[in-house]
Amino acid sequence: MQCEPTDFLYPMLADVYYPIVDQGAYGNVKKQWILDRSLACNFAPTGQSTTEEVKPNVNITKENILLGRTKTDLRISSSNNRNSVTNVVVTNIRTPQQEDIYLETSGPRNGRSTIYEIASTEAIVGPFGNVEYYKVVLRRSENQASDL
Repeated sequence: MQCEPTDFLYPMLADVYYPIVDQGAYGNVKKQWILDRSLACNFAPTGQSTTEEVKPNVNITKENILLGRTKTDLRISSSNNRNSVTNVVVTNIRTPQQEDIYLETSGPRNGRSTIYEIASTEAIVGPFGNVEYYKVVLRRSENQASDL
């Protein structure tokens, strides 16, 4: 497992998981999530200070969206395999001192780090044609029961 160094632009660390996809006897897809690496990043909640985080309706839903940046493309694993955004999860977003930042406070992951899926990602290209960083939008996964 690789771990990128943090700096003032990327003060956080996050774990990136990719799946090994199997198909069951009845055609159902099963994913076994494998930790690939820890990467330097910077994520913060989007400007939702006046909106409700938990929306009471028939199915109580919790919306949590993070906006941030990474040095490398999350869709490409450390072994240079390319993955779709649906085959990447990010969790354990923490400080360099290993203090978790985004935690679940109830449910199957009570007290553990929130699992996020990629909502969108795009390369930000500088004036000289080089990729400077990747802008990433993460959304809280509906399935927090996954055992990562």
